[in-house]
Amino acid sequence: MARYTPPLRDMQFVLHELLEVETALEALPPHADTGRDVIDQVLAEGGRFCAEVLFPLNRSGDEEGCHYAGDGVVTTPKGFKEAWEQFKAGGWPTLTCDAEHGGQGLPMAVGIAFQEMMNSGNQAWAMYPGLTHGAYDCLHAHGTPEQKALYLPRLVSGEWTGTMCLTEPHCGTDLGLLRSKAEPQADGSYRITGSKIFISSGEHDLAENIVHLVLARLPDAPAGTRGISLFIVPKFVPNPDGTLGARNGVKCARIEEKMGIHANATCAMDLDGAVGWLVGEPNKGLQAMFVMMNAARIGVGMQSLGLTEVAYQNSLDYAKERLQMRSLTGPKAPDKPADPIIVHPDVRRMLLTQKAYAEGSRAFAYWTALQADIAQHHPDADARKDAEDMLALLTPVVKAFLTDNGFLAANLAMQVYGGHGYIREWGMEQYVRDARINMIYEGTNTIQSLDLLGRKVLGDNGAKLRKFGKLVAALIETEGTREDMAEFVNPLADLAGKVEKLTMEIGMKALGNADEAGAAAVDYLRVIGHLVLGYFWTRMARLALDRVDSGDPLYRSKLATARFYFARLFPETASLIRSARSGAASLMDIEVDLF
Repeated sequence: MARYTPPLRDMQFVLHELLEVETALEALPPHADTGRDVIDQVLAEGGRFCAEVLFPLNRSGDEEGCHYAGDGVVTTPKGFKEAWEQFKAGGWPTLTCDAEHGGQGLPMAVGIAFQEMMNSGNQAWAMYPGLTHGAYDCLHAHGTPEQKALYLPRLVSGEWTGTMCLTEPHCGTDLGLLRSKAEPQADGSYRITGSKIFISSGEHDLAENIVHLVLARLPDAPAGTRGISLFIVPKFVPNPDGTLGARNGVKCARIEEKMGIHANATCAMDLDGAVGWLVGEPNKGLQAMFVMMNAARIGVGMQSLGLTEVAYQNSLDYAKERLQMRSLTGPKAPDKPADPIIVHPDVRRMLLTQKAYAEGSRAFAYWTALQADIAQHHPDADARKDAEDMLALLTPVVKAFLTDNGFLAANLAMQVYGGHGYIREWGMEQYVRDARINMIYEGTNTIQSLDLLGRKVLGDNGAKLRKFGKLVAALIETEGTREDMAEFVNPLADLAGKVEKLTMEIGMKALGNADEAGAAAVDYLRVIGHLVLGYFWTRMARLALDRVDSGDPLYRSKLATARFYFARLFPETASLIRSARSGAASLMDIEVDLF
C-alpha cells in the first residue's frame, strides 16, 4: 500500500534556487557545461527508475531476504538481479565517475540527489551500488595505474561490484586490534588470511565479480592502526585482459539474520590464503580506506534522508485519508462520520517534524556534495582548502544528525498510522527497522560525535568551525536588518554565540580531563546539527518570503515549515547545551559495581 514519488520540485528548489548550482559549477572546469536542463533530466529519469523499478521490490525484498545456499553461494531476492541489469543499461553506475574510466563525469551535487531517491526506493538494494562506488573512489585515489586500468572501468560499468572489509569478530571501531594477515609473495602479490564480519554486499549474484578491499597486517607491521595495510582481494582473480580466472580464497561463511535491510547480504567472510594486491603504501591502509569510509558516511546520511522522505510521504497520505474523531475546534469534514486525523495538532507535529528534517537535511546534504565538487575541481587552491575543511568538519554531522533524525522520522511515521503502522502490510515498520542500522554502521553516531568534537573542532582549536561560523555570521549580517526575517535570524544568531562559548568551555575542561569531551560529544554534535540546519532553513525562509506571492505553493509550504522548525525543533538546543555543560562527573563517578 506504500508509495514513493520523487520530490523533484523540492530538489530543483535546493539545487537551482538555494545553491544556484549551475553558477557554482561554472567555476569547476570538468562541470562548467552541466546546465539545468541536464540536471533536471537526470533527476526526472533517475526518479522514474527509483519509483518504478526499485520501490516495487522494497517490501518483497524485505520479506524474502537473501539466501545462503552453502559453499559461499548467496542469492538476492526475486527481481534484484533484473533491477541491476536495468541499472547498468540505464548508465546509472557511471553517473559521477570519470569519463577516463567510462563514467559520465557529472558532479556529486547531482549524484547525491540520485542517491537520495535510490534510498527512498529501496535502501537494501541501493547498498550494492553504494559500496561499489566507494570502492571506485578508493582505487581512483590510491590505486596504481595498472590497478585503475583493470578494475575501475568494470566497477564503473557495474560489471563488477565492490565491498569494504574492515570489521573482525573481536574488533569493530577499534581497528588497531585487527588480526588479518598478509604474507608477501615472490610475484608481488600477497596471501591474505583472516575473518571479517558484517560485510555489506559481501556475496551476491548481481555481478560476475566482487572486488573486496581488505584491511590486513604485513608480517613486520607495527602494532595498532599504524600497522594496517589495504589490499584488493577479488572474488575471481582477473586475467590481465579483465577476463575471470581462478576462484579466489575469499568466501562467504554465512549471512547475518538482521533486524532490517534483509535484502542486502550482510556476510561473514573467510579469507584462506586469498590472493591480494597492495593498495597504496604499506602500513598506510587506513588512510587509503578513509576515502571509502568518508564517502560511506555521507552515503549513510543519504540512506536516512531517503527513508525520512518516503516515510513522510506515506504518513502524510494516511493522515489525509484516515478518519478518526472530530477536530477540537469543530467538524472539518461534516459530510463524513469523522475528520481526517491531519486536523489534530499532534498529528501535524509529527508530520511537520518529518517534513522539516527531510527538507532541511536535503539542503545540508546537497550543499555538502557541492563542497566535494569544489574540493576536487576548483582551480583556486584556497577555495579547494575551504571546501575540504567544510567536508572534514561536517561529514560526521551528515552521518550522525541525519541518521538520528531519520530514525525519529520513521518512528513518527509509524505513530501516525497507529496500530496499522505496526503491521507489515502498510510498510512503516520496515522503515523503522531499516533506519535503525544507519545509526550504527560506518562508525556509530557516538564515534561521529567524538570525531567532530575531538578531531575536527578541538583538534585544530576551532579553525574549521570558525570557517562555517563565518558563513552563519555573513547570513545574519545580510538578513538581520529585515524585520520579516527576525523570527529566523534571531534564534540562529543566539545559537551561534552559544556554540562559540560552549566549544571554549568544553575545550578548557577537556584539557584537564579528556572524559569531559566524551561526556559532551553526543549533545554537542546535535547542537552543531541544528546550527547547520538553522543556517539552511534561514536561507530557505528568505527565498520563500521573497517568492511567496508567486503562485507556487512550494514557497508558502517552505515558509510554514521554516516557522515550525524554529518554533518547535530548534529550541531543543537549549536542553542539549545544558546537558553538554553538565560535565563528566555524573557519568564517571559511579563505580562499575553499582550499575
